[in-house]
Amino acid sequence: MTSEPILTSGFPLGSSAGLVTAFEWLGKPYRLTRVDMLGEMRTDAYKRLNGRVETPVLITGEGRVLTETMAIALWLEARDLERRITFEPGTPEADRLHQYVAFLNTGFTGAFTPLWVALEAEEATEQERETLRKFGRDFVAKRHEQLEAMIGDSAYLLGDRPTLADAVFAGVARWADFHKAVDPQDYPRIQALRQRIEADPAFRFALAVEDGRPAIGSGAMKGLVPLADVLRETSNALAA
Repeated sequence: MTSEPILTSGFPLGSSAGLVTAFEWLGKPYRLTRVDMLGEMRTDAYKRLNGRVETPVLITGEGRVLTETMAIALWLEARDLERRITFEPGTPEADRLHQYVAFLNTGFTGAFTPLWVALEAEEATEQERETLRKFGRDFVAKRHEQLEAMIGDSAYLLGDRPTLADAVFAGVARWADFHKAVDPQDYPRIQALRQRIEADPAFRFALAVEDGRPAIGSGAMKGLVPLADVLRETSNALAA
């Protein structure tokens, strides 16, 4: 295992694309491993890496396994000494950043759960699926209304530069398109923010990695690591 942290990038449509974007904005060396969430993620080997069968997962330079977007976001914050994507701890800006990341990682992301369940529940009846879809669309619309009210007049969520909050947002916001959950024109501030971030080279790089396409990032990403190598190395580390 290298001394550089390794982040899993789940596909298709993994929320981890947001964290890849954050790593690019941060600019410090890291590696990536792509994870097929419909296949590789369901294996016993992956379950030993994350028993909840989810991405993202971060393997730190010391070989520790860290799961959950919020935990990885805080790990990034602690290493952002130049405050490129975060703010000085204890400041009002840092508190506001934590508030945004927490909301986006819980309420905003969680609102899509019924829509994913409707899509993936193989034994559900069509009536059950439609009930889930209706509940999900209503829930997503509510969270969009709340976020729209939170957004100010600045270019990004917390000012004139993108931060960790914008990265977490970007990884999930595109789910609304996939599920056709809301009309984006109903939320002009969210739509403008999405367009701004989705045009950013860091986010375009994250999507290219997700899709398995060649891409040139900031130079911080030092290579793709096969998932089998990550699983083998972490398994050996845990057994040692």
